[in-house]
Amino acid sequence: MFDQAVILAGGRGTRLAPLTDTLPKVMAPVEEHPFLEYQIQYLQRQGIRSILLLLGYRWEQVKDYFGNGHKWNVEIEYSVETMPLGTAGCLSNAYEKLNDVFVVVYGDSFLPCDYSLMFQHSQQYDQTAIMTIYPNQGELPVPNNVRVSPDGFLQQYIKDRPDLKLEYVDAGALVLHLNHIDNFPNKIPASLEEDIFPDFASAGTMQTFMSKHRFYDIGTPSRLDQFRQDFYQFF
Repeated sequence: MFDQAVILAGGRGTRLAPLTDTLPKVMAPVEEHPFLEYQIQYLQRQGIRSILLLLGYRWEQVKDYFGNGHKWNVEIEYSVETMPLGTAGCLSNAYEKLNDVFVVVYGDSFLPCDYSLMFQHSQQYDQTAIMTIYPNQGELPVPNNVRVSPDGFLQQYIKDRPDLKLEYVDAGALVLHLNHIDNFPNKIPASLEEDIFPDFASAGTMQTFMSKHRFYDIGTPSRLDQFRQDFYQFF
């Protein structure tokens, strides 16, 4: 199993305002607990014991709540950005705290996949980045953005182009190696979606892993409400 999960949890969540005027997006309440707590609980149940939280906006609230993570039977470390660095830039900023291989998940997205199967898949592709994808047939309120080659490698990553009729959507979990971060662009901000994934696709160096389950993101009030309705089936 993966030794480390890295959670991108620095976003402000402007579309969730006024809720996020006073708290980070990952702390949005679901029943009596913050959304991020469900993420951590699920990763722990999957066998992951080390979690690195990449924080930004109102980071103190997250650290005060989760502390060292022992309450959830995990070890939690933190990396805090002092300015918006982007989804790739915050990984570069946390370089010294990253393991040689690690899973990356978005703090505002919940994917109930089998991480042991993802790990087994990654073992077949040494030093290869892996993107988890989902065959979205219209049930998710987001456009598909991924095309996959016959041998399972990422072929195209294109956002906001529903006219292309792509079959898959990025499901929000990655396997990366430390040497991949060495090749990230030296720019601020730097985005996985805009600066990294298209390059992996062009080079044909990112394998994909198919999730059997849809993901939930909480980027808008309606999507947060959907997770609040459905989360019971996973906990």
